[in-house]
Amino acid sequence: MPTATVEDFEAYRRELLVHCYRLLGSVHEAEDLVQETMIRAWRARDRYDERMASVRTWLYKIATNACLTALQGRARRPLPSGLGAASDDPYAPLVPSLQVPWLQPFPDSRLADPASRIAGRANLRLALIAAMQVLPPKQRAVLILRDVLEFTAAEVADQLETSTAAVNSALQRARTSLSAAAPAEADVAEPGDAAVESVLDRYIRAFESADVGGLVALLTDDVMMEMPPIPLWYVGKVHYGQFIERVFGIRGDAWRMIPLTANCQPAVAAYCRDGEGLYQLHTLQVFSIGAAGISRNVVFQESQVYADFGLAAVLS
Repeated sequence: MPTATVEDFEAYRRELLVHCYRLLGSVHEAEDLVQETMIRAWRARDRYDERMASVRTWLYKIATNACLTALQGRARRPLPSGLGAASDDPYAPLVPSLQVPWLQPFPDSRLADPASRIAGRANLRLALIAAMQVLPPKQRAVLILRDVLEFTAAEVADQLETSTAAVNSALQRARTSLSAAAPAEADVAEPGDAAVESVLDRYIRAFESADVGGLVALLTDDVMMEMPPIPLWYVGKVHYGQFIERVFGIRGDAWRMIPLTANCQPAVAAYCRDGEGLYQLHTLQVFSIGAAGISRNVVFQESQVYADFGLAAVLS
């Protein structure tokens, strides 16, 4: 029986990265676990039996268990909205909580191909990944393996070295918990949709013009803004507008926005002009946009996130 090769393993690196990200909530941690998966698979290649499982199924078993081991004793990765009530003070001190292991976004450029972007849209959204982090790690793994990757209950039982009954029970509990924790985003449109691109283009033009009224007009009434690593978050047009006014007051009104996509959602990299006339990287913003407008903006200000997206520190 032929031994699995490096090429056999490498063909699945990108999709394993997405899998580990869903479990861990961090791109750079997922990269480390995928590399560990490849090393474990290479060392065990002589023991691989194609009659028992495909290379893909075998690699997912190694990756999932590597992630579960890494998650032991770790705190979950939340967004600010997962830690407490919304703030009603848009002028509250902006003090980052650096001890919190914040959930991080996933750059769409790391997805395998356009087909995987389409297939992964609904189950890679940032709000859903945040909701998944609430689940115990093993339930999270079962949910992803069954409902996202569509492995059979028997395959998942083998991957996790448990029984089919235990897998089915964990899946039911995970689905129940997720339905209570995950926000309703059924009306969220996708990047590439003409209406979404129009809203995002208008948002960019309003932001670059420091037009707070124009920004607010693009928001839903219950819009949410959160800003890891700052634990504050806000709900509603009024607080959103007041906070943006504060940002312009502190940082000035000269901005440039670069369109991106993250977690299969529209996003922008925001650059602010400094005193020397240079546009310095300020934030990465990930949007949920539906028929009624922008319903959520998660604003990231973290060097590791910038590195994951390959963002330049200064706009040329």
